[in-house]
Amino acid sequence: MSCPCQCEQEPCARKVPIFSSLSCEDLCKVSSMIRHRKYQKGEALIVEEQASDTLYIIKSGHVKLLKMTPQGKEQILHILTTGDFFGELNIFNNDELSNFSAYALKDTDICMLTKDDMEELIRNNPDISLRLLKTITKRLAHTENLAQSLATKDPEIRIAYMILELGHKYGKPDGSYIKINLPLSREEMANYVGVTRETISRKFGKFEQLGIIHIKGTREITIRDVQKLNEYMD
Repeated sequence: MSCPCQCEQEPCARKVPIFSSLSCEDLCKVSSMIRHRKYQKGEALIVEEQASDTLYIIKSGHVKLLKMTPQGKEQILHILTTGDFFGELNIFNNDELSNFSAYALKDTDICMLTKDDMEELIRNNPDISLRLLKTITKRLAHTENLAQSLATKDPEIRIAYMILELGHKYGKPDGSYIKINLPLSREEMANYVGVTRETISRKFGKFEQLGIIHIKGTREITIRDVQKLNEYMD
């Protein structure tokens, strides 16, 4: 949709699928409601058990959502990037505390809408509720898949699942291969799948020897054989 109005320079509302059905006029209204904030790498956007009444939209950058285990380790739940959003459950609940923490994985620009603003938008545009529900359902399915992956005792299955997921979300075609610029460090990947950093390095080395992946530095992986990774899921 082309909007010949003043909000054309406001990219946040345009990047979020839940707003895709809005008219140009409503998009401009959303843009007028949005507040902006920059977060540095490692900075917390929200902390678990903290009250929040805000929908966070990622204008640029990466954010990890996590919970702390009873042992004091991070359990990463989601890795979000440009156009993704979080905090939607707080829009529908009063006095709810956040059930996760969110940290910037790199310097990140955030757009924010308050609960009151979102309630007004939903009242005037009921379709937004349906789109929010679809996003929440997808995240629930992701969490269930993650839980199923973590339940297996085989670290290779967990790591294969993670590589496929990162490839799906962050991968770029490179001929017949998929190149991934990793948003996570080795330590964060280990926390994501519930293994040690040493296990991540060892299994990555094995996958590379088998010709399944190619590793370049610490932040780039190329998937060379998607089928072999999928076989771990069977």
